[in-house]
Amino acid sequence: MTTVHRTNLALLFPSALGWMATVWNGPLLSRITFGYKTRDSVAAVIGDAIEIVNVQANMTKLTTQNELVSRLQTFAEGDADDFLNIEIADQSLTKFQRQVVRCCRKIPYGQTVTYSQLASQTGSPRAARAVGSVMASNRFPLVVPCHRVVGANGRLGGFSAPDGVRMKQHLLNLERAT
Repeated sequence: MTTVHRTNLALLFPSALGWMATVWNGPLLSRITFGYKTRDSVAAVIGDAIEIVNVQANMTKLTTQNELVSRLQTFAEGDADDFLNIEIADQSLTKFQRQVVRCCRKIPYGQTVTYSQLASQTGSPRAARAVGSVMASNRFPLVVPCHRVVGANGRLGGFSAPDGVRMKQHLLNLERAT
């Protein structure tokens, strides 16, 4: 029996939020990272076990992937997008984690919810800390808008992109200005 190894595909591109990368496992988005100053710095973060392709050279072959690149670039400039039609590779998540991700994806552009509110939406009202852990390990920022989840006291909490909380505040300000 022959084992088929699927190569993850990465698209690296500039945006108003710095250099971004989307990583794909077939048609499923498996990771987004952004906020880097150079192409090389974002490439270093995603690792060398991933095939990096030129976005423009593959426009016809990678329709879904290139569509997301375009949408992320306009989102970074302030255009509203919910990204709900983007399929994510969530099979490694637990049932609870998938529920948190589903609920987080429904937070409207320009609005925030607290960790406690998001926990309640998942049906686990006492799981605010567990929700925070799911958000801290979010591999799909912007598509799963963890920047819209804040502490009960209005504090922003953490954010995994370069510049951390400052980037989270920038995203919230960008959405409120639209």
